[in-house]
Amino acid sequence: MTASAAPAALVSAFRPELDPVASSLGLSALVAALPLVTVFVTLGLLRWKAHWAGLSAVVVALVVATVGFNMPIGLAGLAATEGAAFGLFPIMWIVFTAIVLYQVTVASGHFEDLRATFHLISDDPRVQAIIIAFCFGGLLEALAGFGAPVAITGVMLMAVGFSPLRAAAVVLLANTAPVAFGAIGTPIITAGALTKIPYGEIGAYVGHQTPVVAVFVPLLLVLMADGRRGVRQTWPIAVVVGVVFAVLQWLSATFVSVELTDIIASLGGLAAAVLFLRVWQPKGREGALDTLSVERERDLALVGGPDGASAAGSSATAARAARMVGDHATSVAELDARARSLTPRRIAMALFPYVLVIVVFSVAKLVPVVKDLLAATDVKIPWPGLAGEVLTASGTPNKSATYTLPWLSGPGTVLVVCALVVALVYGIGVRGLGREMAATAYKMRFAFLTVASVLALAYVMNLSGQTITIGTWIAGAGAAFAFFSPLLGWLGTAVTGSDTSANALFATLQQTAATNAGIDPTLLVAANTSGGVVGKMISPQNLTIAATAVGLLGRESDILRRVLPWSIGLIAAVCVLVGLQSTVLGWMLP
Repeated sequence: MTASAAPAALVSAFRPELDPVASSLGLSALVAALPLVTVFVTLGLLRWKAHWAGLSAVVVALVVATVGFNMPIGLAGLAATEGAAFGLFPIMWIVFTAIVLYQVTVASGHFEDLRATFHLISDDPRVQAIIIAFCFGGLLEALAGFGAPVAITGVMLMAVGFSPLRAAAVVLLANTAPVAFGAIGTPIITAGALTKIPYGEIGAYVGHQTPVVAVFVPLLLVLMADGRRGVRQTWPIAVVVGVVFAVLQWLSATFVSVELTDIIASLGGLAAAVLFLRVWQPKGREGALDTLSVERERDLALVGGPDGASAAGSSATAARAARMVGDHATSVAELDARARSLTPRRIAMALFPYVLVIVVFSVAKLVPVVKDLLAATDVKIPWPGLAGEVLTASGTPNKSATYTLPWLSGPGTVLVVCALVVALVYGIGVRGLGREMAATAYKMRFAFLTVASVLALAYVMNLSGQTITIGTWIAGAGAAFAFFSPLLGWLGTAVTGSDTSANALFATLQQTAATNAGIDPTLLVAANTSGGVVGKMISPQNLTIAATAVGLLGRESDILRRVLPWSIGLIAAVCVLVGLQSTVLGWMLP
């Protein structure tokens, strides 16, 4: 293309307007918000499946883009395809490979040794709530996310004595602080890809927010597990684990790696618990077990009874809950026996996958030569028919129209390497790994569709100008918006069940609002992520996952009543923190 032709090409390209609807910014913002309203209504009120809600929102976004924002239908459709491609790779590729790695450990039988290892560390249920729900749950969130920690740790807490309702509430509360860096940093990587702010910079900001929440979560777990008595009797270990987790999360997010942050923090918290329990043991274990025993009987009555009759739900649900509660004594006895039979080699083998992930990611992300070699393999693809045809509101070529394919450097590919090594070491083999990948892909088919549709929605809204219009309108709140910005992430995660999806919906909006209001854009993009971490516990998807895991399907409202006050209190604290960081606490930021 010649120099004289270039301006003509830019002139012919689509350039979004801030106020295309009746030349009114407010009215344009209301029209632009229709796709987001569609998500909230279909998911929150109509209780549609997430993939149908996402697809319906994409359709609304396409209509708004073409009719309201004058974007050619062909360009709007291409924007949706690029977003869907980004949602599948690298986003869902990361999640898929992380879950495959976990499934390999289950198929090999070594996951049962890991459960027994936790029981060997402590047989106090309140301490186990910290170790299993917070430390190990944080590790699962780091590797997989998307509900896996809630399902797995919920069943594990049931096995060590927790009542179904309390187990569900505890694991949902625990699944907060690690969420921002979950699935190898996927929420933050997504925010960086959409806003073009280096994701390491966003992660560093988040690392100066979520540790403030994390430091208190173990104490809150003990309070939920055994009330004030539990806090009085176990606060030392809760404080130690909370502080170690928070400090390591801050250090890793700031100086090491977004991808490794939760892995380092979770394993560090677990190591701190092991070492501290060598010199200190809590009192009141028997009293806590008695309380949990009474609660188990009450929860069994909640879903029916030992005969499987249920007034509150289906007979199948009641029977499953009865079986889970009734088999508790046997489960604990088996766990005790397995823990006593553990050898150092079996413990090392149980921990091997997680140690391997740390080593491989450390080399891939922290060794400059390796990091540069992997990054050099990234393929930048100007999206056919879209690149060069879409401008920003300021009239410059929109960089989002270029798709980056991190086929070798992406976290998902690194996890595949780890899964292959683990499969070979565990004796599963390549064929076994293939079976797990096929089974996992089938189970996640609707998750793939959901995330692809949410990212398609985000790209259509961003490239058509809907996002920047909403952000410009919100910026009218000025500096006060900083105090409320985490609410967008909280609401987005509560509705979609995913901090990644909340960032896909609102990260660019936060960036635009911050720029126009004279606030640090990175701060508000990070605030969207941090707000999302405390919204996940009240999302319908996570509530259903927790209820299903503990045998209380149909009683999600009971679980919600347990966790809603905690979520509201924590989001209020995050709002205050971010608001102060935009003013008097600016020194806290990296």
